[in-house]
Amino acid sequence: MQTQDTKQSRYRDRLRARGLRPVQIWVPDTRRDGFAEECRRQALSVRDAALERETLDWLAAVADTRGWTE
Repeated sequence: MQTQDTKQSRYRDRLRARGLRPVQIWVPDTRRDGFAEECRRQALSVRDAALERETLDWLAAVADTRGWTE
């Protein structure tokens, strides 16, 4: 019986042969204490910024949300 490492290695080899490569990214841990408070702090810091409103308006205008549920 093959080990998991061998199966994983073969799977990765097949993906590489198709021109793909692995990428690892680090994202904020949303479960961490203080995460929600930091999100709120950052949101409040730009709430009344004119440039922020302009950016949000532009994003709303160009966003393609077809197929999203309301």
